[in-house]
Parts: sequence; C-alpha cells; structure tokens
Amino acid sequence: MAANSNPTVGRRRLGAELRRLRQASGLKSTEAAQRLMVSQPKISHLENGRRAISPRDVRDLCAIYGVTDRQVIDLLMQMAGESGQQGWWHAYGDIPQSVYVALETDAASLRTYESMATPGLLRTPAYAHAVIGETIPLPTVEEAGTRLKVLLRQQHRIYDPARPLRLWVVLDESVLRRVVGSPDVMREQLEHLNALGAEPHVTVQVLPYTAGAHPGLTGQFSILRSADSTAAGAVYLERFTSDLYLEKPSDVRLYSGMHDRLRDQALDPDNSRDFITDAIKSYIAAASRP
Repeated sequence: MAANSNPTVGRRRLGAELRRLRQASGLKSTEAAQRLMVSQPKISHLENGRRAISPRDVRDLCAIYGVTDRQVIDLLMQMAGESGQQGWWHAYGDIPQSVYVALETDAASLRTYESMATPGLLRTPAYAHAVIGETIPLPTVEEAGTRLKVLLRQQHRIYDPARPLRLWVVLDESVLRRVVGSPDVMREQLEHLNALGAEPHVTVQVLPYTAGAHPGLTGQFSILRSADSTAAGAVYLERFTSDLYLEKPSDVRLYSGMHDRLRDQALDPDNSRDFITDAIKSYIAAASRP
C-alpha cells in the first residue's frame, strides 16, 4: 500500500461497491444481514465505510450476492485488507476533522470558498497559530500544538511532486481585511497567498465587496474529488462541532455550480494578485505606525 493511500476513503469506496453489488443482486440490507448472520446495522456500517471489513466477510458477501468473477472478488478482498491500515494522521491521536483530513489526503482536486479566514492549506504557521488560539475555547498548549502540527502536515499535499493537489480557492474580501494575529502576521500571510497563487496547480481569486450578493453568502464550503473518475466527490461544510459531508451527486453538482458562479463573480487571478498586493501595502503601513 502506498504511503499516501487512505484507509478511510478506501473503506468508503469498498462499502459503496458492496452496496452496488447487493442492490444488483436484488437483496435488501436486512436479507444480506440474515444470510451473513450479522445485524442489519453492521451491513449499513460496512456500506457507509464506518467500520473496517475483513477479507473473509467480503468473500462471503460476494458469494451471497452471486459474484463469480475471481478477479473482482480478489480485488475487493485486497481493498478490505488495505482498508484496515492507518493513515498518517492517526499518529496524532483522536484529532478533530479526521474524516476531512482523510478525504483531503486522497483528493486529486479541491475547490473551496472561504468567507472568514484563509483556508488551512494556505495558512502560514503564524496565522494558523493565531487562528487556533482565538477560535478554540481555552486550548491547552498540547492541543494547540497538535492541531498546528496536523495542519502543517496536511499542507504536504500541495507540494507532493508525484501528485500535487489541484487547488482552486475563492476568498471573500473580508478574509484579507480581518486582522488575524497582527498586521505583520497578515502581511506575511497575504504574501504567502500570492506566492502560492503563482504555482501552476494553485488558483487564488478574490471576491470583492463590490460583487454584491452571491452564492457564498451562506458560508464556507469545499468540494473534493479523488483521482477516481467514477466517484462523484464530496462536499465539506465546516462546523464547530459536527461537520457535514454531502455525497449525493445532486448535492455535489449544486455546489460545483455555486463555485463556478463565485469564480465568475470574483476578480481573475491576475487582478486578485494585485488586489492582495494592495492589502499587503496597507498592513505594511499599519505595522510601521507607532
């Protein structure tokens, strides 16, 4: 299994394929559970990728579903064996947003709209440290340090030479205007944004206040797609406690259309770079004042 492979996403893919095979066989989940001699919730958890499945259970389910192609069975059993392995983030313990980290690690492309703060993948350490310190109620030194380490590890996806993440970011102007940390922290952060925006696989656009009402007024969202062209992708909506993940193709299409509209309303990448440069100048001036 490759170092950057993703067991959580692997379980989700395997579960989706097992669901497809069950439905093709005409069996309900309760009937499949009875034949496998397990509870119906276990079948549901397996199909949703919420728990690992053994190669033996995969073999038995294939028999129940009437799958006879040996190559298909062997491939599914291999996926089951690999899905039990842990991703890099498990070394940091029980971290928040672990599902999102798993999806992001597997993703080939990420389109996102941010209305409040710079996206995590594009944050400088100083900016990220300030966000963690100001948004988490009474974080311990250990908790803040772990969150920062995980975020900086996530950023490796941008620089992976074998499979760099295709990243398209639309930022509301308020992201540039909100002072996080200090004027010096903001200057460094915006310089970092412009530097990353110059990379061929990263696009940064700014949605100015003058754009008026737009589809992003409801808040932040991200659309993740894996290299698997058959997968519809997933929409991620960040919340303080329980994040939301939408995987219905209709939901993914809806948010994809919203992101397309935001890109059309935003400044183009060159003008966005100039807009960010002007904001940088304002922070340089602010930092120089007594």
